[in-house]
Amino acid sequence: MSTRLLVLWPLGAALGVALAVAVATNTAAASVVAGGATLVFSGFAGLSISRHWKRRADAFAAAAKGLQVEPLAGEPDAHAPSQLAKEVQTTAQSAVKLARDLAVLRAVIDGMAEGVWVTNEDGTVLEHNDALKELLYSGTEIVGHRPVEIVRSAELQLAVEKACREHQPSRLEINLEGVMPRVLSIHVSPLGHDLGGSAAVFFDVTDLRRLEKVRKDFVANVSHELRTPVTAIRGYAETLLSGALSDPATAPKMVDIIHRQSERLSELVEDLLELSRLESKQLQLAEKPVNLAESAQRASEAIRPKARLRNTTVELQVPPGLIALADPRGLEQVVLNLVDNAVKYTPPNGHVWVTARHADGEVELMVKDDGPGIEARHLPRIFERFYRVDKGRSRDMGGTGLGLSIVKHLVNAMKGEVRVESAPGAGSTFYVTLPAAPALPDGVEAASAAGEVPVTAGNQATSG
Repeated sequence: MSTRLLVLWPLGAALGVALAVAVATNTAAASVVAGGATLVFSGFAGLSISRHWKRRADAFAAAAKGLQVEPLAGEPDAHAPSQLAKEVQTTAQSAVKLARDLAVLRAVIDGMAEGVWVTNEDGTVLEHNDALKELLYSGTEIVGHRPVEIVRSAELQLAVEKACREHQPSRLEINLEGVMPRVLSIHVSPLGHDLGGSAAVFFDVTDLRRLEKVRKDFVANVSHELRTPVTAIRGYAETLLSGALSDPATAPKMVDIIHRQSERLSELVEDLLELSRLESKQLQLAEKPVNLAESAQRASEAIRPKARLRNTTVELQVPPGLIALADPRGLEQVVLNLVDNAVKYTPPNGHVWVTARHADGEVELMVKDDGPGIEARHLPRIFERFYRVDKGRSRDMGGTGLGLSIVKHLVNAMKGEVRVESAPGAGSTFYVTLPAAPALPDGVEAASAAGEVPVTAGNQATSG
């Protein structure tokens, strides 16, 4: 090889590197520089050396433009510049695809409702998604801190250390205290022997644990409520069988107690069945225009005998033109439960008001009493099954603790809302809001529960 060729070969190699950079960076400036350098090199080669080097320069230029080059036949290393360009281009495409895949993965992780963090081999958090800060109520930086500095849980810290050092996964559950307590289920797993570090996924199971507690409480309460009347019935029946049946002074009293306890047992079973049908959506409620005044009138008439015994006044102040979009029997059941509840817990010689009004395209029914009122701590749970403010007094009055829960389910099924306002010594007011029915054509009357299965106060008992 001549001295001239030896001098030009390093220049060609340098030019190849420049072209490779142009392809890899894929920028206009780099392409222009590389193209200009190629032209200079091609011109110099054409003047100085043989056609052999000019073809090499052309190959470099073609590779820089991403074109297919024709193999240089007869030369063992003729494919080298073209192959280099292809490899660089393939690497660049792989890098672009990897960046796109990482962006998609990041978007998916940030879109998760579960919280996720990744730590290094020392247990320090390297990365996390957006949901984690919301789950942890963390107003401080998470990255760069150890788990025990973020969540005051020694158990979580040990789980992360176990994953990092022993490559063992762990599952645990922690409770976050605060204004809004949360229960988090956490799965901590190692990233792998080659990577080191760990990953943790945080699941919010607060509602699940609350529902489990409600279910357990429900089973316990049902067992207790059923046991009380059954025990009384069994005890007095055994006493009668033992000889008290022939005692004219004692027998009638025992029979009366058995009768009252059997009625209470029947009421409890009926309320449980009603509540079960509502919760399982088995009870189909109609959606008709219902005259609110007529429903309130029928419910109050059913309660008047009980109110008369306690010398309690039930006053209706419902305008005749208020029409709600609701189920006739369901609405009457709601009013009946609320009025019965008010009469039951209002002291003798008390007063109960039933009023209603239009409110922004809706109708609002209010049942107010001048009873002892309810403490604020009881209000959030007043509509729960079997919840009682005064357990002993409620049972003495025949309550099952399911009436207000039935009210809530009925109102929700009719697309309405129910709430309560109360304070000790100031009485209680229950508000029921339902959709207002559109204006009825002339001659068309709103529906009522008349003619349907009658609603009675005999098997209605409410909590409170």
